Amino acid sequence: MSLTIKVHIASHFNLNLRPVRHRNLTDYNVKIRPKPIYYSNQLTAYQPKMNADSVSVKSSSSVIKSSLIEPDGGALVDLVVPESERGLKTTEAESMPKVQLTKIDLEWVHVISEGWASPLRGFMRENEYLQSLHFNCLRMEDGSIVNMSLPIVLAIDDETKERIGSSTNVGLVGPSGDLIGILRSIEIYKHNKEERIARTWGTTAPGLPYVEKVITPAGNWLIGGDLEVFKPIKYNDGLDHYRLSPQQLRKEFDKRQADAVFAFQLRNPVHNGHALLMNDTRRRLLDMGYKNPILLLHPLGGFTKADDVPLDVRMEQHSKVLEDGVLDPKTTIVSIFPSPMHYAGPTEVQWHAKARINAGANFYIVGRDPAGMGHPTEKRDLYDPDHGKKVLSMAPGLEKLNILPFRVAAYDTVEKKMAFFDPSRAKDFLFISGTKMRTYARNGENPPDGFMCPGGWKVLVQYYEILQAEEATQQPAVLAS
Repeated sequence: MSLTIKVHIASHFNLNLRPVRHRNLTDYNVKIRPKPIYYSNQLTAYQPKMNADSVSVKSSSSVIKSSLIEPDGGALVDLVVPESERGLKTTEAESMPKVQLTKIDLEWVHVISEGWASPLRGFMRENEYLQSLHFNCLRMEDGSIVNMSLPIVLAIDDETKERIGSSTNVGLVGPSGDLIGILRSIEIYKHNKEERIARTWGTTAPGLPYVEKVITPAGNWLIGGDLEVFKPIKYNDGLDHYRLSPQQLRKEFDKRQADAVFAFQLRNPVHNGHALLMNDTRRRLLDMGYKNPILLLHPLGGFTKADDVPLDVRMEQHSKVLEDGVLDPKTTIVSIFPSPMHYAGPTEVQWHAKARINAGANFYIVGRDPAGMGHPTEKRDLYDPDHGKKVLSMAPGLEKLNILPFRVAAYDTVEKKMAFFDPSRAKDFLFISGTKMRTYARNGENPPDGFMCPGGWKVLVQYYEILQAEEATQQPAVLAS
């Protein structure tokens, strides 16, 4: 039996998605480390001698067979131009009509170029867009199906469409004004926003974060084509060493002689309930006969809503979790998944799972209401909390991925630790949501002992202390203006 794990991996780009108030933490004394604290040999460039799903590597005691899952389409897409060709292609792009990218557009360039969306080779043309929007999958030339639940598209306005005219290729300009790539053999088609929103989120209620940030202000046209990126996207934010591509992750799994890879995606700080789930999954895999299962702790690194904890704070909190021994650094790889977050529930969780297939994970841990959020206008969950894991078990194109629904973890007030929920003594358990956790930290309150490692909790408290101090200094200026 093989287990499929969902893995989030962060791309390399110059991108700052946080409002200034989140990033200008001049007095913030939590420092991002220049190197990962988790155990890892320096990544080396090498090509496994055999296919990743059949290669064998010898250890001192036994032969371990690598069980990395095959990427969708059979081979990872890599759309970064070789260094020897960059000058010529950049010169070529300078003479083309230009399309200006937003920061989130650039995140999608990163996702596509590194192969997270394999076999997709660029922003979707209309036939791909319609398949994704209506069927959540793409049919390959050989008749096979790959999952593709979220449309990955690039919007342009009327003026840009007119400027492109009859050109078949366009240059892509990053938010900082630099040419970052080319979109070739383009196709321009209508951007029906209402249909896209309704089919992706199941509602057109106002207040959906991605819709308000990305879709509502976007142009009325979509442009698709084959993507070429001049060089790997970098953020230069002190976190690029965490941003491993699917190819780099696969090589690291092979170097560690992993015979199973289980992935855990999150966009919140890691508490001891999360750690319980991850450690229990490793125990279960060992009981099944695997010798060296490796955890891919894969926090989402793209666009998130305003009240989520910023990426740099989350990464420092994660480092404390490993530093305090809550997770084992020798059997854990921490990497950033570069995708923007839609908060689209069962539709989006398929994308999260599919991307981890391309990174080599064969087990995916899925919990309550994955990729979900509260309804933007009503006091209820936007999605049924159980539908995400049910959809993953049925989704076309994800059959080769082993889904691991996790047991519900909560704070045991008797044992004073995070534990698996026992319905027979339900009154002894306290459920602490991500919102409640952030409220504790913002108010300077301590959660129950055993909820989170002390070092990790200190990171959150310090972040909110600095954030509140900045907000307090900004209020007089706003009132004066």
